[in-house]
Formats: sequence, structure tokens, C-alpha cells
Amino acid sequence: MQEAYKLSILHYLGFSLLLIVSAIMLFEHKIGFSFEAVLDYYVGNEEKFVPALSGGGILKIILPHIFVFGLFAMVLLHFLVFTPLRHKKSLFVLIYATFGVALLEMLTPFLIINGWSFFAYVKLLSFFLFLGLILLILWVLFKRIR
Repeated sequence: MQEAYKLSILHYLGFSLLLIVSAIMLFEHKIGFSFEAVLDYYVGNEEKFVPALSGGGILKIILPHIFVFGLFAMVLLHFLVFTPLRHKKSLFVLIYATFGVALLEMLTPFLIINGWSFFAYVKLLSFFLFLGLILLILWVLFKRIR
């Protein structure tokens, strides 16, 4: 692998870590990391004067995320294709898991506002699982470019 290519990937990995840190900070600030906080954010809470989100409101939030999640995951996974892992079955599992969890993370709010409160747990799990998968990809890429 060329040195300039390795340097570009290394910088992208650094910015990706900053993105993950900011995602955690924003999630904690806007929603919170508890079941009740997730429910309050999506279905509202009269005692705390938190309005419920509508399907249209969630769609406005999710619309830019659809593009960003897909592009971000595609770029990171694209870098993995240039490693010796490109012919391993585990790479395909990682690709499908990353996109599947990202899709689940974006769709769970619709289930929450439609009365499926259990999906507040799924929202939290999918958020951390998506970030965990991204961290795994970053770690594998970092190991491969050194």
C-alpha cells in the first residue's frame, strides 16, 4: 500500500473517532442513555414538558442520517476491501451487520412512537452496536495500515 494512501486512511480514522465521540456526546445531551430517557424523547413526557415527536418530525431527523450512515459505513468498509481480509467470510458478515444495525438504529424511533416501547431498548442497543462495529472497523484498518 502506498504511503500517501496509508496517511489518508489514518487521517480518516482520526476524524472518524472524533465523529464517534461527538455522536455519543450529542446522544447523551439530546436523548440520554436510559430506557425512560429514550421514551421521553420520542413519546414525550407531560411532567417534564417534553413534546412527543411525530412521524414527520422523526423523518426530518432521520433523513440526513440515511445518507451519512450509508456513506460513512461504505467508505470505512471500502477501505477494508484493500486489506487481506477481502476474501474472508467475516468481512461479508461485518458489512451486512454494519448496514443492518445502522438501518435498525434509524427505524426504531418509528416503532417507539407507534406504541412499541420495548424498542427503546433496541434503539439504545443498536446505537452502541453501530458505534462498536465502526470502532471494530477502525481498529482493523489501523492494524492493517501500520
